[in-house]
Amino acid sequence: MTAPRRNALTPDALQMMDIIARTGSFAAAARELGRVPSALTYSVRQLEDALDVLLFDRRSRQAQLTAAGQELLDEGRRLLAEMDAVANRVKRVATGWESTLTVAVDDVISRLTVFELVEGFYAQRDEAGNGPGTRLRLRGEVLAGLWESLVSGQADLAIGAMMNSPPAHGIELKPLGEVEFVYAMAPHHPLAAIDEPLSDAQMMAHRAVAVADSAQRLSPLTLNLLPGQEVFTVPTMAAKIEALLRCLGCGFVPEPQVREHLRRGCLVAKPVQRARLPALFGYAWRSGATPQPRKAPQGLALQWWLQQLESPATRQALLERHVGLNVPLG
Repeated sequence: MTAPRRNALTPDALQMMDIIARTGSFAAAARELGRVPSALTYSVRQLEDALDVLLFDRRSRQAQLTAAGQELLDEGRRLLAEMDAVANRVKRVATGWESTLTVAVDDVISRLTVFELVEGFYAQRDEAGNGPGTRLRLRGEVLAGLWESLVSGQADLAIGAMMNSPPAHGIELKPLGEVEFVYAMAPHHPLAAIDEPLSDAQMMAHRAVAVADSAQRLSPLTLNLLPGQEVFTVPTMAAKIEALLRCLGCGFVPEPQVREHLRRGCLVAKPVQRARLPALFGYAWRSGATPQPRKAPQGLALQWWLQQLESPATRQALLERHVGLNVPLG
C-alpha cells in the first residue's frame, strides 16, 4: 500500500465509516459527529480518492455501501477494536494494579454472587492496610455483546460466555458449567394446557419473548426463534421473565432463574419435541496479543478474579444462585 493510501486509513476515517454505516445516512452521521453533512461528504470523497475506490453507491438515497466499502467497514471495525485493546494492554504493563478493571457479565450469571465477589475484592488489604488500587467496573452484556466487549478491549474479563465456538486468538476461555434452559410460560397461556411435547408449529403460533443481543459491531446472535414467529424483544433476562409472568409470550429461559416461579406455579415449563442439550457457559479474558506464544502481562486485579473463578463452588454459584438480588448492570 502506498503512503497516501496508508495515511488515509486513520482511526478517525475508520470511525467515520462505522458511524455512517450504523446510522444509515450521511445526515444522521454528521449529527452524531457534530459536523455538517457537506463536510462529511467531502471527507468520504477524500477517502475514496486516496483508496481509488467507491465506498458508497451514489445511486441510493441511503448510505448504501459498495462491496469495497463493506470490506473497509468490516476490517476497520476489527482494527479499531485492536487499537482499543492495545491501549488497554499497554496501560496494564505500566503498573501491577490495573487503573481500571472492567468485568462484563452475561444475563445468565447470578448478580448476587457477582456482588459478593465485588465485596471480597474490595476487602483485600496489603501489609500497610491499603485496599486494591483498581477502580472496578461492571457491565451487563447479552450473547455476542459479551464477546464484543472483551475483543474490543472494553472489558478485561467476561463471565458467562457461550462456549459454542472456539475463542478468537489471544483469548483464553475456561468453563463455568452447564445451564438447562426450559420452555416457560404463564399457567393461563394457551400452550400450558397441552400435555404432549410442543412441536415447532405449535410454538410458532404464539408470540415469543426474546432478549436483544447487546453487540454493536459483531453480528448479533438469535437463539431459539422460529422463522416468521412473532417476537416481543426486551433488553434483559429479568424483563423476559417479567413478560412471561404477564403472559405476553413464551420462551426458553435458564431453569435456575425461574426455579422459584416454577415451584410456586407462577410459570410452567413444557417439554418440546426439538432436541435440546444444556448450554455450556464459561469465562474468558485476553491472554496474548501476537501469534507468538507470549502472554500479555496480567494485572493483580485480574489475577484475583481468575483465582476466585478457579473455585468450583464459585462457578456453580454464578450459574445457580438467582434468589434475592436482581440488579441490572450498566
